[in-house]
Amino acid sequence: MDCYLVFLLILPFVWASIRVLNFKLASQTLPPGPKPFPIIGNILQLSNLPHQALAKLSKTYGPLMTLKLGSITTIVISSPNLAKEALQRHDQAFSSRSIPDMAHVFDHHKFSMAWLPTNSKWKNLRKACATQIFATQRLDATQALRQTKVQELLNHVNKSCKSGAPIDIGRLVFTTVLNSISNTFFSMDLAQYDSSLSQEFRDLVCGLADEAGRPNIADYFPALRLIDPQGVRKRTSIYFTKLFGIFDGIFNQRLQLRASSEGFKANNDVLDSFLSLIEEGNSEISLIDIKHLLLDLFLAGIDTTSSTVEWAMAVLLHNPIKMAKARDELDEVLGKGGHVQESDISKFHYLQAIVKETFRLHPLVPFLIPHKAETNIEICGFIVPKNAQILINVWAMGRDSSIWQNPNLFMPERFLEQDIDFKGRDFELIPFGAGRRICPGLPLANRMVHLMLASLVYYSAWKLPDEMRPEHMDMGETFGLTLHREVPLRAIPIKSL
Repeated sequence: MDCYLVFLLILPFVWASIRVLNFKLASQTLPPGPKPFPIIGNILQLSNLPHQALAKLSKTYGPLMTLKLGSITTIVISSPNLAKEALQRHDQAFSSRSIPDMAHVFDHHKFSMAWLPTNSKWKNLRKACATQIFATQRLDATQALRQTKVQELLNHVNKSCKSGAPIDIGRLVFTTVLNSISNTFFSMDLAQYDSSLSQEFRDLVCGLADEAGRPNIADYFPALRLIDPQGVRKRTSIYFTKLFGIFDGIFNQRLQLRASSEGFKANNDVLDSFLSLIEEGNSEISLIDIKHLLLDLFLAGIDTTSSTVEWAMAVLLHNPIKMAKARDELDEVLGKGGHVQESDISKFHYLQAIVKETFRLHPLVPFLIPHKAETNIEICGFIVPKNAQILINVWAMGRDSSIWQNPNLFMPERFLEQDIDFKGRDFELIPFGAGRRICPGLPLANRMVHLMLASLVYYSAWKLPDEMRPEHMDMGETFGLTLHREVPLRAIPIKSL
């Protein structure tokens, strides 16, 4: 009888608790989004240009949107305020990565700074990058090297001026960036402007970027990973094998040289710095870590930098008045017959605005590298569930009319009127990301993009081939980890100095 009375007394409290719990669960809903189809979810709505498709969907469902991609819950963020919420306020909770199947080739995800969680290994790799490669002192020490490679670019452009034939600007810039980075890492050129090797490297780098960025059915249905239905893992394995083969040859030659030569003199390049750390015995980084790290930096640095310069030249050729204004500024700062130096970049205010506007319209990585929620997180009254994939649609943010006036127009002047940078502080423009997972190569990319673009604009005038008018240029883009031009940019240099 006593137990029955106790039960009657407790029952109202239990009932009230259940009501409160049900209310909380009901209120903790996912962000809105398009209704998914059975099994496949919203995969068909991605199209071949997912960044554009999701930008359109966000106009209907809002800047915090849920998609079901197969078995994967994906949260799409399309506004600066929400990006700041995710990458600054909830930086730790969203610091892990949603790892694509292609990154499992050669266990790359276990060594790659791009895909590792923010554990001790990741911190060691990040520290090594900051001290051995991207520190200001290091970059200042390699300034002359980059200047030499850009001069080689200009020499090639000068030869093309005499022939009057159009040149593939993207390929030319790619070779310059490839040799700049290979000399920084290995003290050697890996390609020549007139050789097929440059195009082979470009095919490898762009191929890997495409595999990393394109929608893969095996990522949406992990049970299909062993089958590899689209052949992504197979193609990635071929690319990795070729690149690691090149790296292994360079590594082995350097190790033999260091071991056999009593009077060995270090090149003081990145490879020597890392090998010295290992030999000192107090480094937590192994040779295999270095190989995977350099692969990441090699791929990311070459593809994003060369693609940005190609896009910048494309939008300038598409807007001749802006090109003329950029040249006028360079002439005013440098005079006739001057030399573009990295130390001059801070004086090129309009050129810097052009680069920012290029990043806004054609961001390097339209979704950044996908993040993953480590736990349930509440944002704007909605729940971002644990293990959800987080996509930051920086392409959509760059085309948002509530942020930018006339967002589809190329207007560098907008950045002369407002103090917005791209280094992770201003979330309206975060092509390199923000927070602890911001791209570590930003300092080098910043120097190389401005140096090459200023040199191409200053030393030569340019015209389109076949009497093409600027308004007839194809400005279409192809989707991958990096946005490339759908049609390679070809132009004819005209000697101007």
